[in-house]
Amino acid sequence: MIIEHDKDITHLTTFGVAAKADLYAEFESEADLLRLSRTPEFIDNEVMCIGGGSNLLFVNRFKGMLLHSAIKGIKLYEKNPDTVFVIAGSGEKWTDLVDWCISRGIAGLENLAGIPGEVGASAVQNVGAYGAEAGDFIHSVECFDLQTRKVRTLMADECGFGYRDSVFKRAEKGRLVVLRVSYRLRRSKEASNLNYKPLKEFAESLGSLPTLRQMADEVIRLRNTKLPDPARIGSAGSFFKNPVLSEYFIQQELAPRGLDLPAYPAGDGKSKISAAWLIDKAGMKGKKVGGAEVWPGQPLVIANTGDATAADVVALANDVVDAVRLKFGIELQPEVNFIDSSIKVTVLGSGTSKGVPEIGCTCHTCRSEDPRDKRLRASILVETHGLRLLIDASPDLRQQALRCGITSVDAVLLTHQHYDHVGGIDDLRPLCAGHDMPVFANKHTVDDLHNRIDYCFLPNPYPGIPRLELQTVGDVLFFIKGLKIIPVEVMHGKLPILGYRIGDFAYITDCKTLADSEKEKLKGLDVLILNCLRLEIEHFAHMILPEVLQLLEELKPRRCYLTHACHMLGRHAEVAPLLPPGVEFAYDNEVIIVE
Repeated sequence: MIIEHDKDITHLTTFGVAAKADLYAEFESEADLLRLSRTPEFIDNEVMCIGGGSNLLFVNRFKGMLLHSAIKGIKLYEKNPDTVFVIAGSGEKWTDLVDWCISRGIAGLENLAGIPGEVGASAVQNVGAYGAEAGDFIHSVECFDLQTRKVRTLMADECGFGYRDSVFKRAEKGRLVVLRVSYRLRRSKEASNLNYKPLKEFAESLGSLPTLRQMADEVIRLRNTKLPDPARIGSAGSFFKNPVLSEYFIQQELAPRGLDLPAYPAGDGKSKISAAWLIDKAGMKGKKVGGAEVWPGQPLVIANTGDATAADVVALANDVVDAVRLKFGIELQPEVNFIDSSIKVTVLGSGTSKGVPEIGCTCHTCRSEDPRDKRLRASILVETHGLRLLIDASPDLRQQALRCGITSVDAVLLTHQHYDHVGGIDDLRPLCAGHDMPVFANKHTVDDLHNRIDYCFLPNPYPGIPRLELQTVGDVLFFIKGLKIIPVEVMHGKLPILGYRIGDFAYITDCKTLADSEKEKLKGLDVLILNCLRLEIEHFAHMILPEVLQLLEELKPRRCYLTHACHMLGRHAEVAPLLPPGVEFAYDNEVIIVE
């Protein structure tokens, strides 16, 4: 077990886009992982486990430790003449496992032939193609828990398998590292999964069920007709997921436009739409940005035609998403994970519950023409690792979203239940038309929302309401699509509310006091956004400037931006010079980059 520094990881992804990591280590056993988890390099850095790199795009240098499984071995256990269990190490190549099974007359995985990557990723990504998914055959997954430093085994029903999804990409990402995967398969010389139309036609042309080898060869042939040759051209296979939309949205929004959408039943009143068809009809097939191209043979693929940079791929992906949204009103979601450790924060609003200017007020601040003195209710947008997170949905959300061009949000984090922080939730409707919006909040806020917007949670709700998936969080870390979120409990007067830390950035608003244990969560920050109501005149529930500066002496963030300011703070241009170095007043539309 060797920890490598300044590692070139270009060859570890199928994109072939240049990338580096600060730290890199391979492990051959759980004992290796246990030793790694006790090293300073592990403890003091962000840690990420990668497989064959077939669904990863490193947007910039990875400032942390990458782990890669080198656990090998394939074992066979016979349960009865029809059922067998195949257990494979997470570091085995997926194509090798499929070939191993076929050569021994073990059926089930032949429809998944030719998929790049490793065995561990089959469980994480729930890889699928040609009418089959890995989750259909996975019996259990053996994992190493990086928090408890113990081995855990998850049965298939605990893995939360969905379309290109699992708990390893959500709640357990960053915590569980796959060691081995057990597949429940069967003895057979013939392939029988003919759900995919071209495979059914192939079997009809043979006049009999194909052998396992014939099926695998046909699957690989089909893949090669659509996908670029991985030996010559880098890609991640399918770049976008097929959208899963509600039947209501299809019938009310798409059908009236006469669109002949290829749609397939997905259960629970939903249908899966062909993303390739959407991209093609949006005119994006063959489009290029730099060295990146939407593959002409399969528009689901973005290919590196030779010298693409990560910026080229991201720009082209964004162009595709924009084109499909403009033509169809559908927001495509990438299947590829964008690994971008930088954080972009957009200040959507920096004002208090009444905003600035206040209605009816003619004070010096409220009469200012300086755009920095026009403060909507407090809220921010955080963009990192390919995710867009909204912190608080202020009553001004519609205006903020239009002003800043927000077209999609992956999740909402709420600090507390006061109206100036949740009043815009109904305006989330266009952002969750085709899916449920995850909303994270403490129990007080979740309970309040069930009462405040009860129409969203009725047994037979009106179809046009915001579709919300409320999730209660406490004072322990949680994950959103693999991104670690650390809740920070602060006191808003006598009301406990939440702030959030994401990497080296934290957002705290409406704070009056916080415990020493919570202050520890805010040490070592690059950027802190913190509430500051006014310069003087103490308030029972909000900090004023002297209290803010005293707290900053303890926390020592590299930079601090003050938000949630009322008109009594004064005009931006007049009060900004009063602040010490490294401390600024935030203003609406300001963009802050955390490297």
